[in-house]
Amino acid sequence: MTGWARTARRYGGILLALMALGGLFSVLSPAFLTVENLRNVVLQVSIIAIVAFGMTYVLLLGEIDLSVGALIALSGSVAGLLLAQGVAAPWAVAAALACGLALGALNGALSAQLSIPSFIVTVASMGIFRGLAYISSDGMPVTVDDEAFLRIGNGHLLGLPVPIWILGALLVLNHLVLSRSVFGRKVYLAGGNAEAAAYAGIRVQRLKVAIFMLSGLMASVGGMLLTARLYSAQPTAALGWELDAIAAAVLGGTSLSGGYGSMPGTLIGALIIGVINNGMNLMSVPYFYQLIVKGAVILIAVCIDVQNKKRRS
Repeated sequence: MTGWARTARRYGGILLALMALGGLFSVLSPAFLTVENLRNVVLQVSIIAIVAFGMTYVLLLGEIDLSVGALIALSGSVAGLLLAQGVAAPWAVAAALACGLALGALNGALSAQLSIPSFIVTVASMGIFRGLAYISSDGMPVTVDDEAFLRIGNGHLLGLPVPIWILGALLVLNHLVLSRSVFGRKVYLAGGNAEAAAYAGIRVQRLKVAIFMLSGLMASVGGMLLTARLYSAQPTAALGWELDAIAAAVLGGTSLSGGYGSMPGTLIGALIIGVINNGMNLMSVPYFYQLIVKGAVILIAVCIDVQNKKRRS
């Protein structure tokens, strides 16, 4: 099978679904199929797609991370508070990234070393991280006015918003890590069969910690972008985004049971969610109905994952 044939087989279905949704909303709303609106869709999707890249690593290992939404809020609060104290933007960015790495490592270590299911660990840390975000900001938004930092979320480069460039760079980087590195091969092997990976000499526990660190790092990048986009750090930010990140990854073909998935697929899954959200907003669909549609999309994604798992077994 040629490279093009493998690509078509792997992404053909979800690309057709994305195009079908685009065609449907372009008929229902003339404002959908415009350059400006399509650019807005990618811009709106950029943050959740970056977070979903981190979630993809976790799901590939057969784990789950429900703390990413709270970590977005907490890392954004860290950056916002430091900027409010006059700390230079590069140091605030470094601190936010370090926060994501450290708390991701904590999630991974608790799950790996104490043999606690990652679902339980990250449900608990979700509450802890969200609580820390509220405490650190006294439950109030922290205004950000540092121009250098704000350009991360609102600047333009060669006619495109900076978040789209960051999304593209992280897509390429994470795809290369998964598809071309020894680390990526270890992730796929350990996710497909942890016992066989251990026999092959892979230190699965250490790998799990590294995976959750990557998830935390992607969440902190998302937190900085969201803070810059909103011109403030908000402890209520990214509520429920963990479900969007999981849905994007699963819609893109990542298996909930581990061992199968890709970063380009996750991006396509995120775009599907973004197109649905944008199309319904253009049609003035009430938010409550949007929640129903989003829940249905997640359910469909899980059903597709179950069927794909049966075909692969």
